Order: sequence, then structure tokens, then C-alpha cells
Amino acid sequence: MKKLIAGAAIAAALATTTGAMAADKVLLKTPIAFSTSLPGLGSPIPRVAEQLDLMSGGTLKMKVYEPGKLVPAFEILDAVSSGKINSGYTTAGYWAGKIPAAPLFSAVPFGPEAGEYMAWLYYGNGRALYQEMYEQAGYDIHVIPCAIIAPETSGWFAKEINSPEDLQGLKMRFFGLGGEVMQKLGVATSLLPGGEIFPALEKGAIDATEFSMPAIDARLGFHKLVKYNYFPGWHQQATVFELLINGTQWEQMNDQHKAIVENACKASMADSFAEGEAIQHAAMIDNVENNGVHIKTWSPEMLETFRTTWEEVAVEKADGDEFFAKVLSDMKEFRQGYQLWKENAFLPRK
Repeated sequence: MKKLIAGAAIAAALATTTGAMAADKVLLKTPIAFSTSLPGLGSPIPRVAEQLDLMSGGTLKMKVYEPGKLVPAFEILDAVSSGKINSGYTTAGYWAGKIPAAPLFSAVPFGPEAGEYMAWLYYGNGRALYQEMYEQAGYDIHVIPCAIIAPETSGWFAKEINSPEDLQGLKMRFFGLGGEVMQKLGVATSLLPGGEIFPALEKGAIDATEFSMPAIDARLGFHKLVKYNYFPGWHQQATVFELLINGTQWEQMNDQHKAIVENACKASMADSFAEGEAIQHAAMIDNVENNGVHIKTWSPEMLETFRTTWEEVAVEKADGDEFFAKVLSDMKEFRQGYQLWKENAFLPRK
């Protein structure tokens, strides 16, 4: 009898454990804003999905949906917050029209490079402010930085740009806060998803564009239509990408799964940065040698024009939104401290 009771107890315990494990299984259905074929932009998230599966022993999975397959790229935030989907991969810069401060967590003109950006996010107040931003705006979101890329090119143009006057009247695809700088300089800007840029250039709906790093732009074929590629990417010295998880979903996940997601994304930050740094030179060489592209560097005068115009935009944005001002002030304070280290520790650039 005692053996029967003990056996029944063990069976009940096993059944309970099995049931708990089943209840803890999570599937993150994750539409993404960038094609997985784009290195550094979309390519990190399938690798994250693979790591979630491996590290969790199959109890935590992510199904990745290419842009537009589940929800449109510009609707991911609302869809995740409402619970229509439980996660999404995108960039905060897409939410400028909904949350003025959002672009500060994506890319900042003349702002931090990748190492400094990560330092602020992980060891400054960046992560806390990032989460606070979504909560204050009423979104049921848990946000995790999940990829970062190095500088982008400053844009692709059909002709040389030698003065601010050459910008006036241009129609250009432009991203984030840099787009507001260009607007002040007389450019009519629009924010198009990556897949819509080439057709817009081809049809003449836009005259010029920026999108990302050379290896990414090469996949989209801009060099076939416009031949002047300008550097440096003053508007995006680094760009952060986010994994958004529905807040209710996040609270229901166990601590192990939360830790796995957080650490997979932190690893992805390093991996995506390394991938981006490794492949740009080959794309630039190919552009010059095989595609007839002219690589151009902004003059000091043009860079100063962009910088002073950005400073005007920053003041206006801070005056118009209290949380934007709070985040920008915190970032500036962090960067002032970092500057002492940067100026003394790194070799000067030639």
C-alpha cells in the first residue's frame, strides 16, 4: 500500500511538473520592420529567435514574420500594445508622430556612436527612460534594445551637393530627427519603408534618399539610380533597434524566459554591431569599381550647417515636449562625462 501511495504521489508530481512546463511555453509571434535579407537591420532577429529556442530547451520560441506579412511596419507598436500580436521588432524612430521623444532612442544627429549609446542605455539612465517613455505614453509595452548598427551613409543624390542652397527643393526620403533638420534646410522629406524607396526614386516621387549602411543600401539598389553617396552619416552615427513585447505577455512570462530574452538581445547588440562593421568596406569598393558611384565627403561648412540646424531643432523639440527635454538633458549630461574619457582614451582620427 505504501508503495502504491508513493507511486501515485510521484506520478502526480510528474504530472504537475509537466503541466507547469506546458503552461510556461511561450511563442512570440514577431512581425519585423526590416527584411531579414538586410544585414544588420533584419538579419539579427532570426539569430535571436534561434538562441531563444536553444537556451530555453524549446519552451520559448519566436516566429518571425517578414515586413507586411502580419501587420504593416508602421503599425507594429499599436498592434503589440493592444495585444493583437505579442511582440514586434522595429525601431523607435518610427514612432515620432506618436511620441516626440521616441527618436532619441533610435538615432540622434551628431549623437552617440554605438559604444557610447550602449553605455548610456545599459549603465546610464537610458533603459529606464526608454521604458518610462512607453508607459507614460499609455502603451502596454516592455521594450528591449535588441540590435545596433554603426554609422549610416548620409544619403544618395543624383548630383553633387556643395552648399545648403543645393538642398532646397529636393524631395528626399529621410529618417527621424535628421529629417527635421533637412526640412529646415528646404528639403521636402518623407519616411518610406525600405521596400518602397527604390520604386519612389525610379518614378521620380523622390529625388534622393538615405536609408542605411552601404552593404544594406546595396541590397536595395540605390546605386542604379543615383550615383553620389555622401558621408559621414551625421544624422545616424548609430541606430538602435527594439524588441517590443506586450506588457501583459511580459508579466506572464517566468523569470527564466525573461532572462533569456534580455540576454539574447544583449548578445544581439554586440553581434549586429560586429556584423555591420565587418561588411561595409566591400560594398563601398564594389560601388566605386563596378557601379559608378562617387563617394563624397561633406565639407566642414556643410557639416557645420547640419550641426547648427540640428541644435535649433533640438531646442524646439525640447520646448515642445517635456519628456523629450528630460531624455535629451539626461543624454547630454552622460555625454559630457563620456567626452572626458573619449578625448583622452582614443586615438585622434585623421
